[in-house]
Amino acid sequence: MAVLRIIANLTAADPQAGRAFYQDLLGLEVVMDHGWIVTYAGQGSQTPQLSLASEGGNGTPVPDLSIEVDDVDEVHARARAAGYAITYGPADEPWGVRRFFVRDPLGRLVNILSHTG
Repeated sequence: MAVLRIIANLTAADPQAGRAFYQDLLGLEVVMDHGWIVTYAGQGSQTPQLSLASEGGNGTPVPDLSIEVDDVDEVHARARAAGYAITYGPADEPWGVRRFFVRDPLGRLVNILSHTG
């Protein structure tokens, strides 16, 4: 038996409300849209991961999602320009990531990060 992928399922009264954030800001592609559920996918490939945390690091709250990007500063600038609420960072963390926390339109706390090393 092998886990093939892990999918985050977030409750949303209006699944279309996240489109500007996840598709336009982060560049994710809509790979399934049934109206009641919209699934986004990136271009990279990664092994399935699941994190369990008592905090988000450096005393921050645990984010609902962590999304790794190739240029965290570019996404941060675009998020600020779009008026999304930045709640932490950007910060260079001692465990080798540069990141910021942002609220998506559904109120979820999203950790946007790039590895620095």
